[in-house]
Amino acid sequence: MPARHAAAPLPMRDGVAPSYLWLPEGQWPDMLSFLLERYPQISAAQWLDRMARGEVVDGDGAVLGPGSAYKRGMRIFYYRELERETPIPFHEEILFQDEHLVVVDKPHFLPMTPAGRFVQETLLTRLKKKLDCAELTPIHRLDRETAGVVIFSRQVASRGAYQSLFQRREVRKTYEALAPVLAGRDFPFTYRSRMVEGAQFFLMREEAGEPNSETIIEMIEERGGVALYRLQPHTGRKHQLRVHLAALGIPIVNDAFYPVALPCKEDDMSQPLQLLARAIDFTDPLTGEMRHFESRRMLG
Repeated sequence: MPARHAAAPLPMRDGVAPSYLWLPEGQWPDMLSFLLERYPQISAAQWLDRMARGEVVDGDGAVLGPGSAYKRGMRIFYYRELERETPIPFHEEILFQDEHLVVVDKPHFLPMTPAGRFVQETLLTRLKKKLDCAELTPIHRLDRETAGVVIFSRQVASRGAYQSLFQRREVRKTYEALAPVLAGRDFPFTYRSRMVEGAQFFLMREEAGEPNSETIIEMIEERGGVALYRLQPHTGRKHQLRVHLAALGIPIVNDAFYPVALPCKEDDMSQPLQLLARAIDFTDPLTGEMRHFESRRMLG
């Protein structure tokens, strides 16, 4: 559920902003009836408890009760809660911060933002609590399985200037990966393909047609039966690096999605994907200064 905007009537709580929902077309006898149908995984007792705490409100901050009238087009706010959440025993490191940016070295397995079965154990929630910054927002994202450098915006006023750098591809992102040795190639080389969504919503696949993804691939060194690669994506397709290396016959070590999606590992954190966002370089749009941020983590 989307996070609140600046005018949300509920404050950030324990690092988590309230979620909101615009009430859709339809007829329900009361608010509780709608919520139970919309969110069947949340019990009536849980909604009643939240309402009793005053944590389900309308856009003006008026507390909604189980018998409150359902009104199409109304926006309601509430906090997303989980009964149980798996602790992530790995910690982020703040590499840099100023009044506009926070640059973080993310560990493997830590999700970027609240979704699914994670709310508190996410990088955004941890940072909001640590920095007491309700406006903190990621400017770009890393998969939960990927570690390394990621940048957050601290304030709305300057956020667009930094977001536009990524939209215009004016940010150089450098990754490292451990994967089998690729023989018969001269390095570096550029790999291009057309990537589209796969049959399963969380996967991507390649198909024939005009390429829409591009990665420069360079071998740094061989380490026994695997090699350390430097990867520079010129496009930002979902799972691009994982798909490209799998397509070359050298899937990234411990990749549970490519080339074949393996059964979900649930809470097993013993085999991190060997993919690291090593560095980010760009010209600061506010100062004109060259920025370089680099992960302190190592693969393997």
